[in-house]
Amino acid sequence: MRFFLALLAAATLASSASAQDAAASYPNRPIHIIVCVPAGGGVDTVTRIIANGLQEKLGQPVVVENRSGAAGNIGAEAVFTSEPDGYTLLAAQPSPLTVNPLLYKKMAFDPTQFEPVAIMTTVANVLLVRPDFPAKTAQEFIAYAKANPGKINYASQGIGTTSHLTAALFEEVTGTKLVHVPYKGTAPALNDLIAGHVDMIFMELASALKLHQAGKARILAVATTKRIPNLPDIPTLDEAGVKGFESGTWNAIAAPPKTPAAIVAKLNAAVNDVLKSKDVQDKFAKRNLHAAGGTPAEAAAFIKKETQTWGGVIKEAHVPAH
Repeated sequence: MRFFLALLAAATLASSASAQDAAASYPNRPIHIIVCVPAGGGVDTVTRIIANGLQEKLGQPVVVENRSGAAGNIGAEAVFTSEPDGYTLLAAQPSPLTVNPLLYKKMAFDPTQFEPVAIMTTVANVLLVRPDFPAKTAQEFIAYAKANPGKINYASQGIGTTSHLTAALFEEVTGTKLVHVPYKGTAPALNDLIAGHVDMIFMELASALKLHQAGKARILAVATTKRIPNLPDIPTLDEAGVKGFESGTWNAIAAPPKTPAAIVAKLNAAVNDVLKSKDVQDKFAKRNLHAAGGTPAEAAAFIKKETQTWGGVIKEAHVPAH
């Protein structure tokens, strides 16, 4: 028995030493970040900005790859089953890290087992309509929706995404009935909105503002309780009578389960350094994005809280699993 215990102790020490060596030399080859939405979406844009900065900080190529589908599940699964060595990472919007277990009957990964690295950005959502939609204000939109139940269709980035759940919550609290048209990501949803094939979408401000300013779509309200300081002319849904209505989205970066804490810490420090750089802050400011950052523990707590919030919306709005 003593012999076997000695062997076990030696193996444990060897494994620990090997992990320490790997962390000390990390990274010594290219890092791949899998983005679980198509190119052109909010998290894709944010990730590519961060990746450029990480490349400089870490001294290794950082390759961004898009693997979309199933509200982010395809990309998340690919990272979940990757080696926990810090060379394959996940960049995701909320759904694959929070509510997808409540929406999909079968999933090949457990989002609670990922190792959160950092929250990259946060941003408010807005009520965005096609340019020729008859309602010109949020109050008019709600009145129109109540007078025409089931006749307004709304786009989303996919089932279980923040755009979908925000609309579901909006229906619940306003007593309206809308028709859901899910897309595979932000870009195709916005393309159809601009073309007039769908009526509206709840979309992050960063993606919506340029369309609003160009006259290709119209922001009726922001999903906040206070107006955004640099957009003082755009009212809130709270002002439109939807009291206390708040919705935002965020983009996180995470590592596979059991990635060594030392590697997660090194990645977290690099991401925070990138987020603090003036160049990145300027790029985010132009897109009305808030650079988040913080520790891995803070990221994990934030994701847990978001899971509880949107899980409650799913139950209250009776969003079915599929």
